[in-house]
Amino acid sequence: MSSILTNNSAMVALQTLKSVNGNLAKTQGEISTGKTVASSKDNSAVWAISKVMESDVSGFKAISDSLSLGQSTVAVARQASETITDLLTQMKGKIVAAQEDNVDRGKINADVTALKGQVESVVAAAQFNGLNLVNGGVASADVLASLDRDSTGNVTASSITVNGQDLSSGGYVAKAAFTGTDGVAADGADAFGFSLDANGGTDDAGDIVIADPTYAAGDKITLNLGAEEISYTVTADDVASTTTADIIAVGLKSAIEASSANVTVDYDSGSPGELTITNDGTGSIQIGGQFTNAGSGGLGAMASIDVSTGGGATTALGTIETLINTSIDASAAFGSVEGRISTQADFISNLTDSLKSGIGAMVDADMEESSARLQALQVQQQLAVQSLSIANQAPQSLLSLFR
Repeated sequence: MSSILTNNSAMVALQTLKSVNGNLAKTQGEISTGKTVASSKDNSAVWAISKVMESDVSGFKAISDSLSLGQSTVAVARQASETITDLLTQMKGKIVAAQEDNVDRGKINADVTALKGQVESVVAAAQFNGLNLVNGGVASADVLASLDRDSTGNVTASSITVNGQDLSSGGYVAKAAFTGTDGVAADGADAFGFSLDANGGTDDAGDIVIADPTYAAGDKITLNLGAEEISYTVTADDVASTTTADIIAVGLKSAIEASSANVTVDYDSGSPGELTITNDGTGSIQIGGQFTNAGSGGLGAMASIDVSTGGGATTALGTIETLINTSIDASAAFGSVEGRISTQADFISNLTDSLKSGIGAMVDADMEESSARLQALQVQQQLAVQSLSIANQAPQSLLSLFR
């Protein structure tokens, strides 16, 4: 039966055309975005999994940067310890030469002293981004190594611990006390630090109290006033005095006043060893300090090496062996952890690539398949349009019945 009110053929053709157009739009979207799952409406489960994996990839990129920073830091420390080993080996050669009576031990001792100074210079310079692993000031440092996700989705960070190796001739010791106007107090710390407000602020001044334990000649007190570093080295005459803390405080005051630090420093003779520092600048300033005990570092015995006499040369021979072994052990420790960090960095790089491949397998479009499907759908679209056109012309044939 033919009807001018209901055109079943046209409806079928129209539904077919809509289906073809929908598939064509999806295929064109895959081609333009390169993804079969571009949003959660395409496939919510796959999309959610891919987003979690993408967040992990982003985290692993940050871990890769952390490992690169850690590897560079350890590499500097390893190179420094290996250089120190070479310098101590040279020093051993001088000491062995001093065992002979028919030599100028004075000149040999001068060479040994120069090598000791070079060792101290290497230790002081062996820092990367402010972290020095060989001067005894850092017990350990953690390098972010991985993000671990368990079956419930909880994520925890894991680290590689790098132990510091003390190759200094003087170690950091507890000889400080300080109080700030904000009430912060820390007595007996290896190092200290506090912040002063800008001039006129609530906490624009603070007190540093130099403790008065037993000092030795060569001990050094270092203060950091913002970017300025001030230090005072204790002398034998200072040690002989009954007011060593006062002498140190006065010496630091003179050094601060001679520097370019924008502060005012006052010494209170009524309070032994106390300095009051006031920030004269328009911005806050960080105050910090540390105390170094001469001869107490990992290579502290180096200070006692003196080959100017036969007895000193004999004693130095045993001392230098111990020092060389200490530096070799430090080099081996740094080399081991540097290798571990390098291995972890390679693993993180490969893991990131694998995650990216997994994400791609889930959401990326097969461009060859999409291209072939696009061609087929374009043909189907043309045929569907033609079919709808024919179906729409069918009622016209009914007019011939009424002629």
